[in-house]
This record gives sequence, C-alpha cells and structure tokens, in this order.
Amino acid sequence: MRIETDRRGLLAAGGVVAALGAVPVAAAQAAGMAMSAAPAGPGPVPLPFDPASVGWLSAKLLTSHHDNNYAGAVKRLGTIRGELSKLDFAAAPTFTLNGLKREELIALNSAILHELYFGGFGPAAPPSAKLGAAIERDFGSMSRWAAEFSAMGKALGGGSGWVLLTWCPRDRRLVNTWAADHSMTMASGTPILALDMYEHAYAMDFGAAAGKYVDGFMNALSWRNASRLFAQL
Repeated sequence: MRIETDRRGLLAAGGVVAALGAVPVAAAQAAGMAMSAAPAGPGPVPLPFDPASVGWLSAKLLTSHHDNNYAGAVKRLGTIRGELSKLDFAAAPTFTLNGLKREELIALNSAILHELYFGGFGPAAPPSAKLGAAIERDFGSMSRWAAEFSAMGKALGGGSGWVLLTWCPRDRRLVNTWAADHSMTMASGTPILALDMYEHAYAMDFGAAAGKYVDGFMNALSWRNASRLFAQL
C-alpha cells in the first residue's frame, strides 16, 4: 500500500535516527535523555455520510461499525505506537518487537481500509470518465468487473476479509485483490475501493446472508471517492 511521506518530516526523522544511532538507547536512557515520543497521528474520521440515509444498512449497524471497529483500530494504533516509542530496540526480545510491529500493521491497515470502505457510501454515483475507462480496459467491461468483485465478496461470506479494487503500479493496471487479517494485500498496491466482509459489517442486519449484503453494497455503490483517489495516481 502506498505511503506518502512529507519530505521535511522525513529529513527531520533522519536527524533523530542519526542522533540515536550515535548514542545507544540504554546509554541515552541512563543519561536521562528524552526519547522521541510516537507521533499521535490523526484521530478517527467521522462518517462521510448520514447513516440514517443509507437505507439498505441500518444506522445502528453503521454507527456501531464506525465507533467500535474503526475507531477502536485508530485508538489501538496510538497505543501500540506509544509502546514502540518506549521500547529499547537493542535489548527488547524479538517476539515483543515482532508482536508490536505486526499489531501496528494490522491496526494501521484496519484504519485505512475502513476509511476507504466508508468512502464508498453516499448517494449512488458512477465512476468518473477516467476511472470508468480504466475499468473497461483492465476488466473488459464494467459488468465483468462487478461480477468478479461481487463474487469475491460472496466467496468470503461466513469468513472474514476484504475485497479491494487496487491499482498495481508494477502492471500499470487495476486489479481486484483479496485481503485478510488487515495485513495481507498487494505490496505497493494502492486500493481505491473496499468491501468489508468481516461479519461485523453485515451480521446485525443480514445474519448469515452475506450475499444479500454484497448485493446491497453493489447496488448502492458511490464511486465519488474512488474516482477522486484514482485521479491522484
């Protein structure tokens, strides 16, 4: 997944790394030097639509999904980064560092993918001309894209994971990708549309009928956010 980094922030971070490299962590702590705190990062983004206006999913489910699963991931990310900021990387057990970095990746991707998922809600809207042309080129037709994307979602019914429309820089084309555990997806890919297939996204309204949830998503899909993201590639 593409990460855009501010150049000045990168240079500043490089200076911190260089300084810490010159003074061992344990020695710095013994000397009373202040260790750099983890960046707070952005807080949860509000829902970009009125949950009561969706219709095919209840406002109760959407609000619970946002306030618990998504906002919980954002909060968890901040906690994990706080723990990492206090860690002596030279002395910490490898399983501690591995565990924290794995959980950081899961929480970060959960936050990013949930924001992408909620960006697909709102008044139904077609893709932009640029995005529509790319889908026609890379999938053969919009209907063939929709058939594959929908079938992938239904194949995940009763399980957990994500279906993502993703730009692949290596192949210079759009592909539908499967992802699970918030950490398994295409390296370097830039997703522009997401379908959440974890049961918390639909079970309150649809029970085990995951296919009906997928149909509702496809029928009410708003392409505005995906079109905006695609234009930035």
